Amino acid sequence: MPPRATDARRAAVLGSPIAHSLSPVLHRAAYEALGLGGWSYDRFEIDEAALPGFLDGLGPEWAGLSLTMPLKRAVIPLVDEISDTAAAVDAVNTVVLTEDGRRLGDNTDIPGMVAALREHGIEEVDSAAILGAGATASSALAALSRICTGEVVAYVRSEARAAEMRQWGERLEVDVRTADWADAEQALRAPLVIATTPAGTTDALAAAVPERPATLFDVLYDPWPTELAARWSMFGGAVVGGLDLLVHQAVLQVERMTGRSPAPLEAMRHAGEKALAGR
Repeated sequence: MPPRATDARRAAVLGSPIAHSLSPVLHRAAYEALGLGGWSYDRFEIDEAALPGFLDGLGPEWAGLSLTMPLKRAVIPLVDEISDTAAAVDAVNTVVLTEDGRRLGDNTDIPGMVAALREHGIEEVDSAAILGAGATASSALAALSRICTGEVVAYVRSEARAAEMRQWGERLEVDVRTADWADAEQALRAPLVIATTPAGTTDALAAAVPERPATLFDVLYDPWPTELAARWSMFGGAVVGGLDLLVHQAVLQVERMTGRSPAPLEAMRHAGEKALAGR
């Protein structure tokens, strides 16, 4: 049964560092739009060592948690059940806390990526390229396992990272080929390019954007636009941004934690845009 608007419930985002997180802005906007006046959403600076004690100290008023780095894998042994989506990439970004005290681990990043692409008209591609090989890259591979019918080329900086991406490809049943980061300009000609690297990493690639680029999914949202995204847009290519991902994954979190569906996507997006504009 969905919670009543007057029920006092709590949720929060955990991670380290956490001060930059937009999650409180998005979730609070959702609660307001849904009329959940008794709900609150906070942020806590929590690292791997502090996570078990924090979880054990939660009372029955807690409905759920959002997790960012470095907790997405550290939390797995601490939950009672993990969804197939989260298990596929060994990463939990959502914990739903049930009335009977169970902790259910899930991953909304992957379906959030798929939903963000779908919103921009990307339902299926015959090939794709990934820039980077970190945790977000594995989530990108998992998302591509749902929409890409052909080869995915991952551009990475080391053979160790290349081996990891190939292993993820085998696990997720995606045809993955790896290439050296020095050749990353070639990625920009793919039907879909997913940039998963930290701020500034792809700036040098902006000058190599082709005259008719297809679709770029850049997972960053602050600063925005990145140099690559700005150049991509200037040449008429479609751009999906990090805020798109953040909002779509947060929509799924709100629905799982509150039992209310659909979550107010546009209200959450507007709140996120307003917060970023104020930074």
